[in-house]
Amino acid sequence: MLPAPLPTGEVFIHDVLADEATGYARRSEVLTGGVGITRNLDLRLTVDGSEVAVERLPGRAAFPRARLSARLFTLTHEQVGRYRANFRFRFSDCACDPSWYYEDWVLHVSNGGHAYDRFLRGEPDHDVDNRVHLYGGPARRGNR
Repeated sequence: MLPAPLPTGEVFIHDVLADEATGYARRSEVLTGGVGITRNLDLRLTVDGSEVAVERLPGRAAFPRARLSARLFTLTHEQVGRYRANFRFRFSDCACDPSWYYEDWVLHVSNGGHAYDRFLRGEPDHDVDNRVHLYGGPARRGNR
């Protein structure tokens, strides 16, 4: 569930984590600030007039490895974009530790105000699905 009422401000992030280590108990945190706070998510928002460009920045994922930033979509006023991706990370930078952890992302980005349930029920104006098989092979796109 989204926080109610939605926070006001230039940018807000509702970060929800369900971690295997905690029995998938949900943890939720709301962050607010300027467009720079999205860098914690390896994203860049660029405002140009009434448009917002959303880019994926290179991150520290072991797979798939993003070497360059990539434009996901540009939102005009009152548009919503959705970005889906999954990643495999090493617990340690040491090659002696073979442990991995995995993340599955669903990000919704809005340019301007929307009805409270727009992220949960409406179809996005832009939908980028970058989910992959985390050990190679064909993409995992499609109905899940």
